[in-house]
Amino acid sequence: MSKPDKTEKKTSKEKEDEKTAAQNRNYILIAAGVIVFVAIAVTLLFTMFNPGVAMEGDNVSIYYTLMNQNGTVISTNFNSTPLEITVGDPESIKGLSDAITGMGVNQKKTVIIPYDQAYGPYRNDLIRVVNRTGLIANTSFIEGSYFTIQRKTDSAISMVRILNVTPSTVTWDENHPLAGQNLTFTVQVASLNKGAGAKVMGTNASKTTLADTLPVPLDKL
Repeated sequence: MSKPDKTEKKTSKEKEDEKTAAQNRNYILIAAGVIVFVAIAVTLLFTMFNPGVAMEGDNVSIYYTLMNQNGTVISTNFNSTPLEITVGDPESIKGLSDAITGMGVNQKKTVIIPYDQAYGPYRNDLIRVVNRTGLIANTSFIEGSYFTIQRKTDSAISMVRILNVTPSTVTWDENHPLAGQNLTFTVQVASLNKGAGAKVMGTNASKTTLADTLPVPLDKL
């Protein structure tokens, strides 16, 4: 009778060890996944049912300092009246609304908001050449200055920057002055009114937006 091959026994043991190690790794991955899931669930439940933090639909009064991507302060109200916004209002700056979510009264934080969560990308299609007829036929335009227009599509009021003026046309830029820029906000919650903004979110009553009410001195842009 031939003796058992030691090489085969060793290979079998190695295979068994590898199988056991793979099972252990799977157990560890499953356990880690459960821990992460539980941590996320606890955080969400705490935030959702904690009456002391801002959530979607809440009216929040905030102090803020707005800086551009170069660190220049554009606007601040820390020494004046707080600004009221509704958390989650689609008409407001999404990145700032997201930053406020979960904050409590007197809590303060600084966040960097990418342009796609602020005033959007800079769009070349918003540079328009307009004939100087009708209401603007006799209007004086100065290149580099800002001019208020009312859009025909939705009657919204916006500021445009005058780029070029000729006797028959005017070229203006309808992009927001901060379009395409990453912004830094330091924000502090001054007061919190739970659920007060839910009734007006997305309705005509919420057309005064953070983008409209945020004081942005034109000489800072």
